Amino acid sequence: MSIKLESHDQIDKFLAEFDVFLFDCDGVLWSGTKLLPKVCETLDMLRTMKKKVIFVTNNSTKSRTTYQKKLSSMGIHAEIDEIFGSAYASAVYIKRVLNFPQDKKVYVIGESGIEEELASEGVQYCGGTDAGERRDMTPEDYDLMRPDPQVGAVLCGLDTHINYLKLSRAFQYLKDPDCLFLMTNVDSTYPTSGSLFPGAGSCSAPLKFATGREGKALGKPNPEMLDAIEAKFKFDKKKAVFIGDRLNTDIQFAHNSGMGGSLMVLTGVSTEAEIKAENAPVVPKYYIDKLGDLCYK
Repeated sequence: MSIKLESHDQIDKFLAEFDVFLFDCDGVLWSGTKLLPKVCETLDMLRTMKKKVIFVTNNSTKSRTTYQKKLSSMGIHAEIDEIFGSAYASAVYIKRVLNFPQDKKVYVIGESGIEEELASEGVQYCGGTDAGERRDMTPEDYDLMRPDPQVGAVLCGLDTHINYLKLSRAFQYLKDPDCLFLMTNVDSTYPTSGSLFPGAGSCSAPLKFATGREGKALGKPNPEMLDAIEAKFKFDKKKAVFIGDRLNTDIQFAHNSGMGGSLMVLTGVSTEAEIKAENAPVVPKYYIDKLGDLCYK
């Protein structure tokens, strides 16, 4: 049963229980372009208490460098090594885990964040933000579309310019069983500006349906993301807590990764009713109305 943190005593015990605090960003620290109440004060409090603070996001549209700038613009200090995004996790996985051949390319459905992280790892790519991909499909495309033999993987993230041309090109590559099908994450929705919009999983869903392939997701809730973080910082994951706003990614991530705890805030996607539902597939150890409530002093 999830515990709602309401009293000062409950909050103090929660803070004392963990040494490492990992944060989702959208819906936890901010919503759209609006910083949520007392976020900076809460993060400053944790750092003063000598807690480790790490930012973990499934938003693949931004690179770590861009995310650092966004955090800074909102008054949140973060070192580049404290930021882990699904675009970065995907690039590292492709380069270092898969040992992706240097002469091969990745066809990208997604935004510049993916391209920047692939480039930082020395991985060739095509598609993505290429202006030639951001157009309507023409009758000639059906006749002339041929797979580039150098493409060895399709990487799909959130693409705000998704279209039939991109899906068709990715489909042609994925008909080859040797072409890897990778996804930065499979979030069904994307919370911003106080509302929900289709997420990265909505971009990859047509390809999964058309090809009959499930693909491999590399962001939350998959434990590979924590493996990379843990390797860099060398911490005891039993003393780590993940703070997020979504049950099926953030809280599931904490469970899948074997973290010591999870805290859900009610400023994003999932609701208190979902936590209390009898058939809830996963629930947080703790939950709270908003992150800023941790800083009550």
